[in-house]
Amino acid sequence: VEKYTKFVKERSEIELNYARQIRNLSKKYQPKKKEEDDNKYTWCRAFHSTLNELNDYAGQHELIAENMTSQIIAELTRYAQDIKTERKAHFHDGRKAQQQVEASWKQLESCKRKFERDCKEADRAQQYFEKLDADINVTKADVEKARQQAQMRHQMASDSKNEYSSCLQKFNQEQNEHYYTIIPNIFQKIQAMEEKRIERMGGSLKTFAEVDRQILPIIGKCLDGITQVAESIEPKNDSSQVIESYKSGFEPPGDVEFEDYGQAMKRTVSETSLTNSRSDNKADRSSKGKSKTLWPFIKKNKVTHTANVPPSLQSPSKATPLNAYTLTDVLIGRTFLDTHWLSVLLSVSSQGSNPEDFSHLPPEQRRKKLQAKIDDINKDVQKEMDQRDALTKMKEVYVKNPQMGDPNSVDPRLAEIAHNIEKLQAEAQKFEGWLAEVEGRMPVKSDPPKRTSVLYETQNSTPPTNNNCAQDRESPDGSYTEEPSSEVQSKVQPETAESGDEFDDADEEMLPTIGTCKALYPFEGANEGTISVVEGELLYVIEEDKGDGWTRVRRNEEEEGYVPTSYVEVFLDSNAKGAITYI
Repeated sequence: VEKYTKFVKERSEIELNYARQIRNLSKKYQPKKKEEDDNKYTWCRAFHSTLNELNDYAGQHELIAENMTSQIIAELTRYAQDIKTERKAHFHDGRKAQQQVEASWKQLESCKRKFERDCKEADRAQQYFEKLDADINVTKADVEKARQQAQMRHQMASDSKNEYSSCLQKFNQEQNEHYYTIIPNIFQKIQAMEEKRIERMGGSLKTFAEVDRQILPIIGKCLDGITQVAESIEPKNDSSQVIESYKSGFEPPGDVEFEDYGQAMKRTVSETSLTNSRSDNKADRSSKGKSKTLWPFIKKNKVTHTANVPPSLQSPSKATPLNAYTLTDVLIGRTFLDTHWLSVLLSVSSQGSNPEDFSHLPPEQRRKKLQAKIDDINKDVQKEMDQRDALTKMKEVYVKNPQMGDPNSVDPRLAEIAHNIEKLQAEAQKFEGWLAEVEGRMPVKSDPPKRTSVLYETQNSTPPTNNNCAQDRESPDGSYTEEPSSEVQSKVQPETAESGDEFDDADEEMLPTIGTCKALYPFEGANEGTISVVEGELLYVIEEDKGDGWTRVRRNEEEEGYVPTSYVEVFLDSNAKGAITYI
């Protein structure tokens, strides 16, 4: 019984450890707070349901251990104590019966020895009497005395014989009762106890199996639940969710207009041209070499070394902001980021560098973010209104029943709630204005836009690598540039009023130039407020780096914006404030 109890204890410990490991596994893979957005996908919900079912599965194994402890271990522990007590009692009865037999035997032996001794004494007394009786020299008194002594000895021998006979009869009776009644009864009790123990062991083994069998239906339900959620996965729905979550809202650019080079005339600037020629005075400088253009679909050689990697991606002190890269660049490794720098950039981005109006996002994503923000604010407003209504009713109750409370004690809280509602409504109005602006700017799918701005092209083009290979300097029409480092980009035609300005700086007062700069690396300026540059391009500096890693430059009267300081070499005028050369 004790051995089997120990076995069940170890089995229970195994079940508890297994359940604990299953629970830890389920807890380890439970969705984190930052992964809550993934819960909208069916495969993600199915996995979370699987973890929950696995948690229930672990609970059933804990139930096995609990039932084994209560139904087997506890019962067998008590039963083992009872068996010990009962067996001890039986052994005590056996030893007592044996002692009684041995005492009776000792008494019989004592009576036997006494009878033997008395018989010998009687024989000697009789012989002594006969000897004296035969001797003529002995007096009659001595003979009479010897005769009486012999008779007394014979009487004692007769009494000892009767006593020995009685003890023998008693011993035989007790011995017969001992071996035919008492000891068999004790053995029968021990046998019954052993049979009961064996039967109890069989019942425990059966309980051992039943404890496992009882949880099988629930475990089957857990497995059925996992199967059901697996069958509920909808790949098409999930892919549609991804498309809905990440679509930008941008319309594809219009067709590129034909430019006739066959006529012997000066080339004019076209709004749809990808070359974006500069004005006539800068066209003369481009005669030394054809202007370099950021062609969006030119095949690039894969860079395997960091020799041409911009310094900003090699040094943490000049790290390029995360919004300087596109999602495609990050995914295909075009930004030369390793895991460490990607985590650094993501941490920088998560520290609140995004603007409040979500202007760094594409139109569709920005609209969703603004709408979600407005919904959250409206929920907060509704909560505040509910609190206001409750406090108002409380105040009315206090006014009717002054003994319940002071009506004036509610006024500070009402004033605070009114202030919060006013503040939230103002914030909601602000976000609604931005939402209206986004919805007003979003293009209509039935009216595809044309290429009217070089800025749009550079934002949607793939940034070229700094390999200086012939393929990188070849345009779609087959033109080739020998010296890319000394090339200057052609002047961009001013955007028309119908095309819409990307920046809000057009109405601001034009800042004076404080120096010049030369682009060391190409930058596509994919985010609002930035400007695209090509390698070797000369620009005017209108605002130096204020410690945030960005320098404000101007290309012409119509185009200005920010570029990474580590991408340009700045030459400030000697009379400018803090004249420093940045490399």
